[in-house]
Amino acid sequence: MKISLNWLKDYVNINQSPEEISKLLTDTGLEVEGLENFEQVKGGLKGLVIGEVLTCTKHPNADKLSVTTVDIGGDNPSPIVCGAPNVAQGQKVVVATVGATLYPEGHESFKIKKAKIRGEVSEGMICAEDEIGLGKSHDGIMVLDTDLPNGTPAAKYFNLTDDIVIEIGLTPNRADAASHIGVARDLKAALNTAVLWPKVDDFKIDNTDNTIEVIVENTEACPRYSGITISGVQVEESPSWLKQRLEAIGITPINNVVDATNFVLHEIGQPLHAFDADEVKGKKVIVKTLPQETTFTTLDEKERKLLSTDLMICNGESEGMCIAGVFGGTKSGVKDSTRNVFLESAYFSPDYVRKTAQHHQLKTDASFRYERGTDPEITVYALKRAATLIKELAGGSISSEIIDLYPEKIKNFEVPVKFKNIDRLIGKHIEKDRVFEVLNLLDIKIQKESDESFIASVPPYRVDVQREADVIEEILRIYGFNNVELPEFVKSDYLADFPAKDRNKTQKSITELLVSNGFYEVMTNSLTKPSYAEQAADLDEKHSVVILNKLSEDLGVMRQSMLYSGLEVALHNINRRQTNLRLFEFGKTYSIKEGDYIENNRLAIYMTGHIENENWINKTRKVAFHDLSHIVNLVVSRLLSKELKNDVTHDFPFDYGLKMLLTDKELVKMGKVNAALTKKTGLKQEIFYADIDWDLLLKKTNNNIVYEEVSKFPEVRRDLSLVIDKKVNFEEIRKIAQNNGQRFLRSINVFDVYEGENIDKDKKAYAISFILQDKEKTLTDKVIDKTMTKLMSSFESDLGAIIRK
Repeated sequence: MKISLNWLKDYVNINQSPEEISKLLTDTGLEVEGLENFEQVKGGLKGLVIGEVLTCTKHPNADKLSVTTVDIGGDNPSPIVCGAPNVAQGQKVVVATVGATLYPEGHESFKIKKAKIRGEVSEGMICAEDEIGLGKSHDGIMVLDTDLPNGTPAAKYFNLTDDIVIEIGLTPNRADAASHIGVARDLKAALNTAVLWPKVDDFKIDNTDNTIEVIVENTEACPRYSGITISGVQVEESPSWLKQRLEAIGITPINNVVDATNFVLHEIGQPLHAFDADEVKGKKVIVKTLPQETTFTTLDEKERKLLSTDLMICNGESEGMCIAGVFGGTKSGVKDSTRNVFLESAYFSPDYVRKTAQHHQLKTDASFRYERGTDPEITVYALKRAATLIKELAGGSISSEIIDLYPEKIKNFEVPVKFKNIDRLIGKHIEKDRVFEVLNLLDIKIQKESDESFIASVPPYRVDVQREADVIEEILRIYGFNNVELPEFVKSDYLADFPAKDRNKTQKSITELLVSNGFYEVMTNSLTKPSYAEQAADLDEKHSVVILNKLSEDLGVMRQSMLYSGLEVALHNINRRQTNLRLFEFGKTYSIKEGDYIENNRLAIYMTGHIENENWINKTRKVAFHDLSHIVNLVVSRLLSKELKNDVTHDFPFDYGLKMLLTDKELVKMGKVNAALTKKTGLKQEIFYADIDWDLLLKKTNNNIVYEEVSKFPEVRRDLSLVIDKKVNFEEIRKIAQNNGQRFLRSINVFDVYEGENIDKDKKAYAISFILQDKEKTLTDKVIDKTMTKLMSSFESDLGAIIRK
């Protein structure tokens, strides 16, 4: 939102600099995003002065040029060659002096230089109005009628004044500040001064010869409607002062009637609409909704299909003239031929306007304010202000009584406020008198005052102040955030409880993670075969929960493990030629121990077949243990930031695998399923399985975000090839590297493993990369070499490794 500083000064007495005003407004909640100089004429006529032509003779070497001497207020007259046909001795003219830059209408700018034109010296330029941006005429130079002394700046003659435009990042809740008066109200409160509202004392009704009847059928959508007619107007270009006001804030002037309504809109925040009164059929205005799909052509000449909830301003024949509070129509708007005007000033429901503007994708200055909430109490004031202004600019007479339909007055918001809550939320005790002073400066009245509390009566234009916390915020923003001292120990307070962890949302998050990595969710029966517990070494038949009224022997017990129902699903799919499987299941396991029934939530993950389907770019390969490990780590790291302890396992039901421990509790067990077990269940291909204790994982889940600043210093990579015993695993290498890499080791990775003829049969070779980085400075070769030497020495002494060079 743009605010003109010159315009703002009409309503509030401010002597502070633009920068000081910006700080004041930002402190009160109207954040100033920037200050911009506005020039009514580009360049501000800098370097242009009033001059007098002392002599004028024909150029000796050009028929269409004249040689003049011009008094521009210096010690000596300036010689200027001029090509205008109307230049003559004795004229007062506008002169662009040497060094001035001109911005001609429709052309590129250029700088005035001392020159020779056909052999004659020229020190300046006598200007036409289009050459300095004051008009479009190029018939000849401008001849002035003035007694101002020669050398007077041209900007003074043309009464040009620079302006400062304040760009405010208006938040959606502050509709009350969407005008110059609205901003002035905040400055009034901050500076403890007064707002000077424009006077409408000279408003008077000249006659009642052109009365138009108004009927409001939908009072929910239009609680208040005010209107008046002005007859005998002359629609023409607006005066320069009005155009300057509007252009400063980015509004394009149209004509004196429409500009007057726009001026009042940005002055006090009340949208208005001017109709051509002669186009109001039946001399009747009806505020109503029209049937669904009714067509209406708006001012942008687009035909729109209306919703049944779109509030319309209609004529006596129920034809739409304007979408209420949003956009006018083509037929009823003010034109050059308009002589009689019906002026509307209304309060429309924000809900109706918001829905209509959103549906038709129409965002106007009026809808911007209506959909956030305007002031229902100023419709008549705005009407008087605009009608008086139109009469002053376009002539005519006010030709009807003020129509004001306001069946049910909109009441102030009454908000109970406790003094203890003011102190609690602000964090500082503010004296009662100061609290009341601030609220009164904000037009908030005090009612039912007691030692503990009071009622704040908030005017309806403050739609953002309807709760106790809102009133306290108003007190604080005027009292000043910077006036609340920080205590020795900082604490915080809040108005709402923090929600507990939602198990369902967490499960949905992990489901989306797995699905995005190509997994399918399965759901299996919790009832299973008793024979699994009889045959499997990892299950105990004594702990099975037996079903008393079993449907069949195959569904006789509750499952102790997720594995076997998953193997049945894999077998079912493989027998139907779906051999590449990625499956997961959230389920429960059941057991009975010492008479107690135990129920656990688990997450099971299964992988078998090839890592991807065959394609012409990449050769496919069989699923490996590390494919499963990668997925498990994705799941765990999504919910935990703690480092887990890893232990290799060969326990049933795995041929080989890994256990992940969290504070000595088994969180995950995963690996390649025992070959004898898969064969017994009918599977003829390897399957990898992970079992995650979902209850334990959720219990230890933390919501803390762990992050660190990205270093601005480069990383360095170094590679080593180690020949080590086959029994040494990567975890041992990683721990040694972390212990000896000092603070420079960021990551370690195996990128190749070799076992074969060129090394002993009980040995293997690891190719390992090390990423080094210093967060405070760039690593030097000396530091890098020292770190790598220490790592190699540790690998040789602790693991008996041979460093291949």
